[in-house]
Amino acid sequence: MQIKITGLSKIYKNGNRALENCDLEIGSGMFGLLGPNGAGKTTLMRILVTLMKPTSGHILVGDLDIQRDRREIRSMLGYLPQEFRFFSKLKTWEFLDYVASLAGLRNPRTRKKAVDEMLEQVGLFDVRDRLANKLSGGMKRRLGIAQALIGNPKIIVVDEPTTGLDPEERIRFRNLIADLGQGEVTILLSTHIVGDISSTCHNMALLNQGRVVFKGSPDELVEKARGHTWRIEAVDSELEEIKDKFSVISTVPSADGWEVHVVGDKLDGFSAQAVDPDLEHAYVYYMEHYLGENN
Repeated sequence: MQIKITGLSKIYKNGNRALENCDLEIGSGMFGLLGPNGAGKTTLMRILVTLMKPTSGHILVGDLDIQRDRREIRSMLGYLPQEFRFFSKLKTWEFLDYVASLAGLRNPRTRKKAVDEMLEQVGLFDVRDRLANKLSGGMKRRLGIAQALIGNPKIIVVDEPTTGLDPEERIRFRNLIADLGQGEVTILLSTHIVGDISSTCHNMALLNQGRVVFKGSPDELVEKARGHTWRIEAVDSELEEIKDKFSVISTVPSADGWEVHVVGDKLDGFSAQAVDPDLEHAYVYYMEHYLGENN
């Protein structure tokens, strides 16, 4: 399912420009939307799932216009918001059964089969009779993705899905989303966590202060940081100076002091070795150096 966004802007009543003249094309598979908190990602997600109207611009979902064909577009959508809520007095299976009925699964036998299969898929079948509000944080997030997937939507929108999850739950979630992205479904993953993009998405966009400042593949963004990522072997007395002068990606203790990874154009005063960038290097370099030089 192709999504085409043209000239999209959102200005709130207080004058805050959450989005400004955004253009994007999103096809089938996994698409990552990366950016810092406050960049406008959640506003864009809420407009895409018809919970908010834009100030200006157009969105086409296939041949459907998001302003004119809101009901038809909603029937295609699965949505996991950043703040996921559920009915606390319902058991896990009861909540998912309720969502399935809203998604159009009217036949009780068909719906029960779909609910059981989805609970199995997200690893919640063994706790299906537990009250939803008694689930762990990771399990609640899995229930969130289950309700987004029930009914086989053509478009799945997930907003900051791994925030607050421990590493094991984060990996489980990424694997589940990656498996879903192999088919014809369109999955839009919005996050400020670089690892969520690098491990799952082949195409992405970078949003900053309401503007789309990069669109392409993660590899293309990484190439923009090549030649600007460095490893410094530092002693304790140098560490604070390095942090003051450079954008530090990581600081790891070593036998003789510290191994510090930084991004920047010139590292005057320090002996540094160039290293191959990854997406985290590229994100920091692009946001703090490349954009500044080209604005």
